[in-house]
Amino acid sequence: MPKIPLHYVDLRTFCYATEDEKRVEEALRTFLPEEFEIDRAETEGHYGDRILVLSARVENADDVRHVLSRLADLEDLDRLLDELDDRVTENTELFLRLDKQAAFGDDVRLGDGITFRAKVEAYPAKKETAVENAREVLERLRDED
Repeated sequence: MPKIPLHYVDLRTFCYATEDEKRVEEALRTFLPEEFEIDRAETEGHYGDRILVLSARVENADDVRHVLSRLADLEDLDRLLDELDDRVTENTELFLRLDKQAAFGDDVRLGDGITFRAKVEAYPAKKETAVENAREVLERLRDED
């Protein structure tokens, strides 16, 4: 994949009091390069329960390629391409929600639990341009697989 039209990718998930922190981290690491640093922030739920927020920002082109290579395994890639207009914002950000439970089993699916946000390169910075750039990179992923 020669050029990556993404400035960065943010991945974020929550670890609730009922979940095992190591397993949640492992699910997030499904999408990250080896030994990538994960930020941790502790917060409190509505009833005072502890919630740990795990997040990572991937900015290096090779690391972004790694994250995208994991998305190439996405079963619903064609569905994602069909929904691109709804998944790209006016601020040229691509949003996905990935299945945390599946990711723990090293499977990549759309679902709940992990938020994927990518800043798409677009010159001029318009939604239509960002949608086309996102489409190009996702079609390349699909065709390489």
